[in-house]
Amino acid sequence: MKFYKKKYDIIVVGAGHAGCEAALAAAKMGCSVLLMTIDLDKIAAMPCSPSIGGTAKGQLVKEIDALGGYMAKVSDASAIQYHTLNTRKGPAVQATRTQNDKQKYHQVMKGILENTGNLDIKQSMVEDLVVENGKVRGMVERTGMAFEADALILATGTFLKGVVHIGDRAFDAGRAGEFASIALAGSLEKHGFSIGRMKTGTPPRLHKASIDFSHFTPQESDPCHTPFSFSTETISSRMVPSYIGHTNPDLHQFVRKNLCYSALYGGHIHGRSARYCPSFEDKIVKFPERESHQIILEHEGLTTLEIYASGLGNSLPWEIQVELVRMVKGLENAEIIRPAYAIEYDYLSPQQLHFTLETKLIKGLFLAGQINGTSGYEEAAAQGIWAGINAACLVQKRQPFILDRSEAYMGVMVDDLVTKGTQEPYRMFTSRAEYRLILREDNADLRLMEKAYALGLVDNLTIKRTREIKDSTSSEIMRIKNCVIKPSEDVNAWLQSAGTPPITTGVKLDQLLKRAQLNYSTVDHLNPSPEPVESRIKAQVEIEIKYEGYISRQQNEIKKFKDMEKIKIPENIDYSSMHGLSNEIREKLLKIMPESLGQASRIDGMTPSALSIIMIGITAFKKTNALSRR
Repeated sequence: MKFYKKKYDIIVVGAGHAGCEAALAAAKMGCSVLLMTIDLDKIAAMPCSPSIGGTAKGQLVKEIDALGGYMAKVSDASAIQYHTLNTRKGPAVQATRTQNDKQKYHQVMKGILENTGNLDIKQSMVEDLVVENGKVRGMVERTGMAFEADALILATGTFLKGVVHIGDRAFDAGRAGEFASIALAGSLEKHGFSIGRMKTGTPPRLHKASIDFSHFTPQESDPCHTPFSFSTETISSRMVPSYIGHTNPDLHQFVRKNLCYSALYGGHIHGRSARYCPSFEDKIVKFPERESHQIILEHEGLTTLEIYASGLGNSLPWEIQVELVRMVKGLENAEIIRPAYAIEYDYLSPQQLHFTLETKLIKGLFLAGQINGTSGYEEAAAQGIWAGINAACLVQKRQPFILDRSEAYMGVMVDDLVTKGTQEPYRMFTSRAEYRLILREDNADLRLMEKAYALGLVDNLTIKRTREIKDSTSSEIMRIKNCVIKPSEDVNAWLQSAGTPPITTGVKLDQLLKRAQLNYSTVDHLNPSPEPVESRIKAQVEIEIKYEGYISRQQNEIKKFKDMEKIKIPENIDYSSMHGLSNEIREKLLKIMPESLGQASRIDGMTPSALSIIMIGITAFKKTNALSRR
C-alpha cells in the first residue's frame, strides 16, 4: 500500500452539507484536513429541494451559524426567497426558511472551502478504510492511493450502494447521474457494522416556459426578511415568488390505476421511506380520503428555467410521470426536464456511535449525515459540524464537544440517534425538543457562541458583539422590571387603544408587557430607554418578559434533567447481575451502553422500576470497587 506523501490530521469523505461543515470546522480549529469528494462540481449540492431551513430545521441552521458554521451564511448569499414560518404562533416554533439558487449555493460554498487554510480538496472515490489495532489510520481511493490521517469522517449521503428507481428500471447511482459508492459500503460491512437500507426521493423538474402560472397562487417573499446568519448585514439577491397549486381526484384515480408500475408499490424497493415526507403515491394510498394535495412550484435559481415541483415526488415510469404532471391544472403542457425518482441506500445504525459521533467499533472513525439514518440538508450539516469539532478535539487531545438536550436542537438530534436509533429517515421536529422554548431560533448565538469562541470557531469581534447583545438585553429587562407605571389619562388612553384594560394603581412595566395585546412599543411609549435600543434587543426583551413564567418552568425541568445526566454509569458495569431487569431491557442496555442514568431513562421501553434497579446496581458497583481499592 502506497501512502500519499502528506499525512493529514483529519480526512472527510463526502462534500455534501455534512462534509462541508465538518471539514471547515476542523480546519478552523487548526487541523490539517483533506476533503475527498467524488465530484468537485457537486460540492454542497441541493439534489432535492432548493431550500434551507423550515420548522425545527431553521433552529438547526441558526445553531450551526452560532458555532461558526457556514450553512446560514451561504443561504443568505444564495437566497431568492425568505419566509419566517409560524409567525402567528409563539417564538418557540417560529423558524426561517429560504428558497435558494442552488448553483450559487454550490459556488459560494466551494469558494469558501477553496479559500480556507489547512484544507485540501481532492476528487476521487474512497473505496476502503485503513484500520490498525481497532483504530482508523486512513483510507484508500479507487486508483489505489492511500491517504493517512488520525481521524476520518464519513459523510457519504445517499451514495453507499445507492440505487435509483424509476418504475421498473433501477441503476446504481448515489444520485441521478452520479456514481454509487459500492466498495466503501462493502468495507464497512466487512468491519462489522450493522447496516440497513433506507429510501428517499425527489420530484420532477419542469421547464418554466411550459407552465401556465395563472392557475397557481403566487407566494411572494416576506417583505421585511431577516437574514439567516447572525453575521449577515445585507441581502442583495433578487427575490422571486413560488406558486401554490393542488392535485385533483382524477389525478388520484390515475395514480391508483398505475400503482403497479411504481417502484415503491411494485415491489422493487425494500428500504424504509420517510413517514413525514411521503412520495405522491404514498399520499394517495395512505390518505385515500383526501381529494387534493398541495403542490408548490419553486425556482431552482435565477439563471435557470428549471422549476422544482414540490409535492409530486414519485417513482413511476417517465411516460406515466408525464401524464401525471399534465393532469394538474396549469401543467397541461408541462415538459419534464428531469424525472422524479426514488433512491435506496445503505445507512449504519446510529446506536453504534458515541455522543461525539465517533463509532464504537473503530476509534477515530466518525459518521455524519444520512449515513446515520437522517434526512435533510440541515440535519446533515448539524451532524457535520458536530463530527468535525469532535474529530479535531480527538486529534488535539481536547475534551469532547457534546451538547445535551437542554442546550441545542442538535443535542436533541444526536441524543435521539445514539440512544433510540432510527428505523426510518430521521427528521427534526420542534415536538422532539422538550425544552423548545429555551432553544429558540432567535437566541442560538446567545446560547452557543461562547462555546464556539472557546473552540476557536468565531473571532473576537463576533463574540464581543454577542456579549454586548446579552448584556444589553439583561440591562433593559432589569430597567423595565424596576419601572412602575402610574395611572394617567395618557397611559390609559394608550392601553385602551391597544385593546387592553386601563390601570387604577401603579403597575410594574414588565407586568404590562406580559399582556397579550401589548408589545415592546408600549415600553417605547410609556417609559422609553434613555439610550436607543436596537430591534434585536427589543425582540429578546419582549420574549424573555412575556414568557418568563414558562421559561422558568422549563429551567426547573432542565435542572432535574441535568441531575439525571450527572449520574454516570460505569463502562464495565455488569447488567446481567442486576436481578429484576427484563431480558428486553437488558438487551437494549448492552446494545446502547448508556453513559448516564438520564440516557438510560430515554431508551425505548425503559420503566421506572428498571431505572431503580440500575440505580441500585450503580451504587453497588461503586461500593464494590471502592472496597477492592482499599
